[in-house]
Amino acid sequence: MNNKKKAVIIGAGPAGLTAAYELLKHTNIQPIIIEKSEHIGGISRTINYKNNRIDLGGHRFFSKSDRVTQWWHEIMPDMLTRNRTSRIMFNRTFFDYPLSLSARLLYKLGFLRSCAIAVTYFWRVLFPLKPEKNLEQFYINRFGDALYKTFFRDYTMKVWGRPCHMMSAEWGAQRAKGLSVIGVLIDSFKRLFPKKKNNSQKQTETSLITQFLYPPYGPGQLWESVAEKIRERGGSIYLQTEVTGIQTHDKTITSVCVTDQQGNTQTIQADYVLSSMPIKDLIAAYDEKIPTVIRELAAQLPYRDFLTVGLLINKKLELHDNWIYIQEPDVQLGRIQIFNNWSPAMVANPAHTWLGLEYFCTEGDSLWSMEDRALQNLATQELTNIGLVNPEDIIDGIVIRVEKAYPAYWGSYEQFDVLKNFLSSYENLFLIGRNGMHRYNNQDHSMLAAMTAVDLIKQQDTNKELLWRVNTEKEYHESR
Repeated sequence: MNNKKKAVIIGAGPAGLTAAYELLKHTNIQPIIIEKSEHIGGISRTINYKNNRIDLGGHRFFSKSDRVTQWWHEIMPDMLTRNRTSRIMFNRTFFDYPLSLSARLLYKLGFLRSCAIAVTYFWRVLFPLKPEKNLEQFYINRFGDALYKTFFRDYTMKVWGRPCHMMSAEWGAQRAKGLSVIGVLIDSFKRLFPKKKNNSQKQTETSLITQFLYPPYGPGQLWESVAEKIRERGGSIYLQTEVTGIQTHDKTITSVCVTDQQGNTQTIQADYVLSSMPIKDLIAAYDEKIPTVIRELAAQLPYRDFLTVGLLINKKLELHDNWIYIQEPDVQLGRIQIFNNWSPAMVANPAHTWLGLEYFCTEGDSLWSMEDRALQNLATQELTNIGLVNPEDIIDGIVIRVEKAYPAYWGSYEQFDVLKNFLSSYENLFLIGRNGMHRYNNQDHSMLAAMTAVDLIKQQDTNKELLWRVNTEKEYHESR
């Protein structure tokens, strides 16, 4: 008879897989992963389309946590070291990103715009907007009015579907706190001098790093390896299985009811529950009578979705970027991934170029609901409009939609602490991952939250506040 304690882990993304692997390494607790989709890796999975691979969103393997970096090396010691190259397209002109002060940058911006950027920046240094209540004020205080309007306002509108003045400053505090004009100037100055050979970039702001690790076949390769190791060590992973009920007693979750694709239902006894499922779905699954305000706040939590249109080009394009931000207001396209430049193994034929065109949307809106063929036609037309390809060069394509890719910071999020405190009161429940914490975490932040949760379980510590300290330190923040 198996007397091991059981941890039900909801979600097979980086957080859930990390938690399961850590439990197997450091405890005698049996992890049981429940994953609603058929995929391993969550948003960090790799899509294989005719041996052309898509990395959803682009996942750099870089962390300022030695623990995370060593973990990656343990799982996959032969990862590639890639140079980060990215640009912004604005007014049909390419700008290096991260921005660095140079004569070329000033020339491309033009004399008047450069002067406006300098003047408005120093004006806000002397006279910042106070109190800083929304994202627009956050950006203006750090970059000045003109630079904000040039490189932040329109792109943020594309990503989130609403203007910056309607979003909380907290999003900027989480994602861009470490980036500033002064930081860009210092980084530009440092680049004038040769560096000693040193792979460590721990003192570099995340948005300014120049190298990162990458699995040859995309992030899914690493996470599928983790899943294999979990199964080899006795952990269980159920795919296409949905959590349909949460049973509780005296502020403890006692069991989790799950339903597979065929409609078969089973109840799994749980000593611990680690959840990376969206909080709105987690609370909806509770069987007990809980306060109406909790259910309403959870149901109203906002999310932003996105879709990727993969387009195969029948020749090599002269693009050396990992990705390009599309700042142009006359196209809906937000970003382009050039998968050849992430890893040569991502494209089946090295004579072709494999692109991922990213569109930000909300589930159910006109973009999300558009038929696949129409979306491919839209992507082809927009790529042509900005001058990157000719329509006849495109020989194949695919559309991939991703729900709840970005937990959003408006609406009922203003009362998120009410939800956090309610869920934290369940002693054996640990929230991890981007959607599990409703926080725009990077991959390594999700892993750190999972590691922290396992540490708490090992120590029989119920201080959940340690989980929420992950991704609050200044050195972890990133701007885009």
